[in-house]
Amino acid sequence: MDALDLSYRVLVSLAGALARACAPGLPAGWQLRLSATAPDLPAGRWIWLHAVSVGELLLADGLLVRLRAAGQRVHLSTGTPAGLELLQRRLPDWDGGTGLISGGAFPLDDPAGLECFLLRPPGAFIALETELWPGLLEALEARGVPRLVVNGRLTEKSLERGGPWLRRAASRLSLVAGRDEVSADAFRRLGAPRVALGGNLKADLPPPRPLHGGWAALRTAWAAAPVLVAGNTVEGEEELLVGLWAGLRGRYPGLRLILAPRQPRRFEAVAAAFIQRGLAFRRASAWSDPSRWPDAGVWEGTDVLLLDTLGELPAAYAEGTVALVAGGWTAAGGHNPLEPVRAGLITLLGPGCANFGDLVPPLVSAGLLEIVEIPALETRILAALAGAPLRPSAPGVLPECLQGALDRTWGLIAPYLPAPDDAHGSK
Repeated sequence: MDALDLSYRVLVSLAGALARACAPGLPAGWQLRLSATAPDLPAGRWIWLHAVSVGELLLADGLLVRLRAAGQRVHLSTGTPAGLELLQRRLPDWDGGTGLISGGAFPLDDPAGLECFLLRPPGAFIALETELWPGLLEALEARGVPRLVVNGRLTEKSLERGGPWLRRAASRLSLVAGRDEVSADAFRRLGAPRVALGGNLKADLPPPRPLHGGWAALRTAWAAAPVLVAGNTVEGEEELLVGLWAGLRGRYPGLRLILAPRQPRRFEAVAAAFIQRGLAFRRASAWSDPSRWPDAGVWEGTDVLLLDTLGELPAAYAEGTVALVAGGWTAAGGHNPLEPVRAGLITLLGPGCANFGDLVPPLVSAGLLEIVEIPALETRILAALAGAPLRPSAPGVLPECLQGALDRTWGLIAPYLPAPDDAHGSK
């Protein structure tokens, strides 16, 4: 261990000790990571797959299907309360009754936090997108455990902020399967020794899981109405898009709205704004219990659904007429446009879509996506409503250049994976 590794270990050890001493007063995210426990699995015979939060967990869907089919034992970790909520809800489906998939919180990156995970270390560690933890990567390297990043995403800004600890962490990666050429090049410049182009796994996800039965009444009540679906809104966009929707109802009196804020922590604030505005709305979280599912009559008097649940937006797009992919009208990053495109909707995107530079150009070129500035948004929505079927008539087909990411990624990571569990016998 040199001075650089030692300085990191000292700092995180002090931070970890302080966090444990103050645990009851810490935010939920810290408490979650302090409570992380390792799976009860044999050393070297399991894969540690890490998805930092909700978006990365959804991205893991196709990879988990492939790993389970190969007989691999997988422990899936996440680092946020929202991520853990989604993980716990999806885990039975991901496992499919096989007993191969477990899940839990990601630990603090200090020796005390990592200790229980390293007593019986995994046969491989896979991180989704950009999760470079110096302490963990050092410990896994020392034990000869392959260290992989898939769907690797690294922006120029992140590269510029990458200090010596991040560069050291990158140098310890066995493989980066980059999401696109820009990210692949950024990982190379950060110091990752082996980088290949895997493609964007978002374009190769399985179809979204069907919505629960509570949606049937809404579907019946709104069957003859056009519906706008505004997905992944950030602060300022709810006011903008609700205002546009309210104005459009002069031309389309029955126009409904499904709106899904990006961050769960903003659900309450958005609901409060809806109440203040006097909207006739209902919250999706209020009818997750079958005994509380509203009937069609209730939905006939409801204009807006606040989609304040996790993981339902991809399937909910198919309940709409026109999709508004937010995150790019009052912010600069944008959000994933693939979900409504794959559902077959006319899809409009804000100009601030820098985080999806690999997806937007081919979708625009194929006529599956349109970037619309705020001043033109009302006119463009009107035109889309006039030309679209009430519900998508068929799923969208992505351009060929966006297909095959899962196969490419699997081909890259397969040589690093341990032998499947069925080759070892029972533990």
